[in-house]
Amino acid sequence: MATDLYFISQLLLASALGALLGWERERRGRPAGIRTHLLVTVSAALFAIIGITFEPSASMRVAANIVVGVGFLGAGMIIRDEGGVHGLTTAASIWGAAAVGVAVAVGLTNLALVATAIMFAAPFIPHVHPDHADPVHHHGATRRKRGL
Repeated sequence: MATDLYFISQLLLASALGALLGWERERRGRPAGIRTHLLVTVSAALFAIIGITFEPSASMRVAANIVVGVGFLGAGMIIRDEGGVHGLTTAASIWGAAAVGVAVAVGLTNLALVATAIMFAAPFIPHVHPDHADPVHHHGATRRKRGL
């Protein structure tokens, strides 16, 4: 019973951190918001908990498969068109959310909290590339140059 409560607390923490990451994206009108990030963190944590519980020596294999699976999910979010590449930050945030879920599942709570804080703050870092001169709409400069 104590083990179940510990696992439940891990899933609840993973869901809270995922929701926080998703909230940051959703409040700015970006794809993959609260529900997506919450589902990714909880799912990654659950897969890691199951793997560790049934075969403790398989934890790295489970984590590697989570990375691959979520990488595939993220790759589906990346779009390239005439205006450039879109969705990279969304894909990276999904990948990071999975890493947070795994960190929580393996008991690296402080690491998960710090990683969440860094990922939460990352979108506020301004672009330094000249094509990204508009800090609000980072593709704005490219579109203006092309007359779009």
